[in-house]
Amino acid sequence: MKKKVAFYTLGCKLNFSETSTIARDFQEEGFDRVDFSEHADMYVINTCSVTENADKRFKSIVKQAQKVNPDAFVAAIGCYAQLKPEELASVHGVDLVLGATEKFKITDYINDLSKNDFGEVHSCEIVEADFYVGSYAIGDRTRAFLKVQDGCDYKCTYCTIPLARGISRSDTLQNVLKNAKEIAAQDIKEIVLTGVNIGDYGKGEFGNKKHEHTFYDLVEALDAIEGIHRLRISSIEPNLLKNKTIDFVAKSNSFVPHFHIPLQSGSDEILKLMRRRYLSGLYVDRVTRIKEVMPHACVGVDVIVGFPGETDELFLETYHFLNTLDISYLHVFTYSERDNTVAAEMNGVVSKNVRSKRSKMLRGLSAKKRRAFYESQLGTTRTVLFEGENKEGYIHGFTENYVKVKSPWNPELVNQLKQVTLTTIDEDGLVRFDFVSEKIEA
Repeated sequence: MKKKVAFYTLGCKLNFSETSTIARDFQEEGFDRVDFSEHADMYVINTCSVTENADKRFKSIVKQAQKVNPDAFVAAIGCYAQLKPEELASVHGVDLVLGATEKFKITDYINDLSKNDFGEVHSCEIVEADFYVGSYAIGDRTRAFLKVQDGCDYKCTYCTIPLARGISRSDTLQNVLKNAKEIAAQDIKEIVLTGVNIGDYGKGEFGNKKHEHTFYDLVEALDAIEGIHRLRISSIEPNLLKNKTIDFVAKSNSFVPHFHIPLQSGSDEILKLMRRRYLSGLYVDRVTRIKEVMPHACVGVDVIVGFPGETDELFLETYHFLNTLDISYLHVFTYSERDNTVAAEMNGVVSKNVRSKRSKMLRGLSAKKRRAFYESQLGTTRTVLFEGENKEGYIHGFTENYVKVKSPWNPELVNQLKQVTLTTIDEDGLVRFDFVSEKIEA
C-alpha cells in the first residue's frame, strides 16, 4: 500500500508554489497526495508568520489533522518554522520542524513515519539560506504560481520575512522559462509570477549583487513564450516597478493589466518609520502612469493600519490619500508586533481596538473602491478565465483586469477562456455578463 501525504498551506502565493513542488517530491518517493481533510499517514503544514493570526491558526490545523488520524506523522515547514522552531516543536502532535533550507529536503528527514515524543527540529541560521530552489504550483487550480525570486534585502521595521527567508536571490532566467514552458504544456491558462520581492529579480542564485538579468528582461522573455495565455505579476514594490515595465505590459501579448503594489501607509511620516524605500509621491506616480497607458487596469494596494506612531491625523492622511487615488481594491493588514523587529520596540503603540476600527474603515473603503471599479467596467468586453469549483450552483471566473464574475454552474466552462460583455453587478458584488457571439446563456 502506498503511503498517503496531505498538505496545508498558510500565507502567500509563494508558499503555495513551494508546497506544490514539495508535494511532487513526495510523489516521486512513492507517496499518494490526498486532501488535508482525508486520512493520511503524514500531514505537512507550510507555515506563515506575516501576521499574528497565521501563528495562531497553526495549532488548530494540527488538531484538525489529529482528529482525522491521531497516529499520523505531522511536519511543520516554512517561515514560522524558521523563526520559532522550538515553539512549533512543542505543539502537541508535531513530530518534525524544518527551517528555511531544510524544507526542500523533507523527504530525507522521514523514515518510518513513527510518532516522536517531542518535535524534532532541523533549522539553520538564516544566513545559510543563500541558495535558490525553484518551484511552481499546479494541479489544484486553473492558474499556476511560478516562483522566480526568494528572500529580501529590505529592512522594513515591521517585517520578519528577511529573518524567515534570508537574502534576496533569484532563479536563473533559463530555469524560469523552462518551468513556464512545463506549465504551459499542461493546458494551464494563467501563470502568476511570485516571490518575496519580485521586482528585485536578477540577484544571483547565491544572492550576489550583480544582476545578470533584470525584472524587465524576465517579463520580456516570458511574454515571448508560445502557449501561455495569461501572465500576472503578483505583487511588486513601487520603487521597483519601472515605467519601462508598465509600458511593456500595456502592449504585451500575455501580461494582463493588473498590478498589486504594496503601499503600507499614505503618510510620509509613517513610511519613514517603516523604512520603506519610497514616499507617497512616488506611489502616486506609479498609479498615474499605469492608468495613463491602461485606463482599464486593476490596481490593488497593501496597507497596514495601527503602526506605532500612527496618530488619528496620520491615519486620516492615509485614508484620504487612498480615497483620492484611482485604485481598485485594498488588502488591509492590522499591524501586529513581531519579535526581533525594530517596530516592536517603538513608542506610540496604537491600542488594539483603535487598530480594529481603522481596519474596518479601510475595509469599507476597499468595498467602495472595488464597486466603483466594477461599475466602470460594465458594458466593456473582456476575457474571462473560469475556475473549477461549483460555488452554490455558480461558476466564478476573473477577467484579465481582475473583475470577478459569476454565472450558473456549467462544467464545460471550467479552465476555458471566453469573451464576455459585463452587464450588471449582483447583490453579492460579483458581475454578471453575456457571452459574446455564443449561444450560452449567462
